[in-house]
Amino acid sequence: MKLTRPVRRANLVVHVAASASWLGLTLGLLALGTAAATNGSPATVEASVRAMKLFADWLLLPVAALTLLSGLVLSLGTPWGLARHRWVFTKFWLTLATTTATVFALRPGVNAAVTAVAAGETLPDAGDVLFGPVVSLSAYVFMTVVSVLKPWGLTRRGRRLREAEAGGQARAGRARQAA
Repeated sequence: MKLTRPVRRANLVVHVAASASWLGLTLGLLALGTAAATNGSPATVEASVRAMKLFADWLLLPVAALTLLSGLVLSLGTPWGLARHRWVFTKFWLTLATTTATVFALRPGVNAAVTAVAAGETLPDAGDVLFGPVVSLSAYVFMTVVSVLKPWGLTRRGRRLREAEAGGQARAGRARQAA
């Protein structure tokens, strides 16, 4: 199914906006996590981890899902395809992995930090509030670079499809010449 130009462009805008939002949210989480991990003030630590929890609970998953969904629509509705080009395939799997890591690692780590700090304890482990945002930010910057540079060429499947398309075009050209 090929997307019409207006639908493709609208979806591209949604995808870029969602991806940029995800990157920005992660930068915000990293700033808050750094404040929580490096500040000795209990009030600052608590405010930082509570703000992280708000971002993680209300914004991260919807933005991640929108990024994943809009990327899938773009890949399946355009000639780029999901498994034709290595850069698209890599971005898909990294998006899926970072979304999964958000659900099973980042959010539980932030929740544990909030629970501990709200109970009057010190921040249990600075890694809980720093590791997730650092890894996520690295992945998102890498995916942004890959989106711009589009490295690595076609996958095996992409090469087979391109050869099949070229063969079909050659047969059609010969048929036109014979007619």
